[in-house]
Formats: sequence, structure tokens, C-alpha cells
Amino acid sequence: MILKSLPVNEVLNKLEYYCSYQDRCYKEVEYKLFEYHLTPEEKQNILIALIENKYLNEERFAISFTRGKHFYKNWGRNKIKQELKFRDISARNIETALKEINEAYETRFLAYAEKKWESINEKDILKKKNKFISQLSYKGYESHLIFDFLNDIENKKA
Repeated sequence: MILKSLPVNEVLNKLEYYCSYQDRCYKEVEYKLFEYHLTPEEKQNILIALIENKYLNEERFAISFTRGKHFYKNWGRNKIKQELKFRDISARNIETALKEINEAYETRFLAYAEKKWESINEKDILKKKNKFISQLSYKGYESHLIFDFLNDIENKKA
């Protein structure tokens, strides 16, 4: 959808609001700029103004995104990293963001895995394990954590 031409200062105001109610990455803002009839130079000036006025900060975005997806959506490191790469976030910012969830990561994984394991209504243990592995892999949890959890369940039964 292309909007009618607006003065550069109005577009800047709209994008400042867009960035202020939720952290945005550079790629999202760049995509939003395509809606307006602006020259490449005007787009560049708007992006520079957003960065200088701290409306646009990739590290802050990566940290916010990581916390939100981990604590509210129960995503694991793999899925978070994949999504941040998709948004063209630098490797340095991805690593900084993932450090934010290190402390609670394993505890939250165990709680989530326990809940998922109990929620799978499958009598055949192999089918239950396969569903469990599939669900937690989809959420982005590392395979060694998933298999360690399954081994612990096996050891508790023995």
C-alpha cells in the first residue's frame, strides 16, 4: 500500500511514533518507509534522525525481542536466533541479546518441558517422545536439553 506524498517531517513524526510504542529493527522501519513517496536521500535522512534520536536501536530491539519471545512465548535460543537473523540483526547484537536470558533459561526450559510432557495424551511412549521432541524443537530448544530431559524421565521410572 503506497500512501500519498507527505512532507518529510510528517513522515519522520509518524515513524517516531511507530518506533516509540514498540522497539523496531532497522529492517522493519526500512520496510515501513516504502509506503511513502520519498527519495533515497530523504529515506536515509529519516533513518539517521531516528537513530540519532534513539528511536531506532538494534541492540535494544534484539534484547527486547529476545526477552519477549522467551518469557512470553517460551521460545528457545535456536528459534530466537533464527528470527533475529531473519531481521538482519548482527551476530554481536544477537549474542548480547541471548545473554539476557541465560540465567533463567534452563529453569524455564525444565518448567516448560515438564508442562508439555504432561500435556501429551499418548499411550505409546515412542509416539509421546516423538511428539515431545517435535514440539520442543519447533519452539527452538536445543536437542541436548530435550534429550537430557527425556533421559531424566527414563531414569526416574527405572
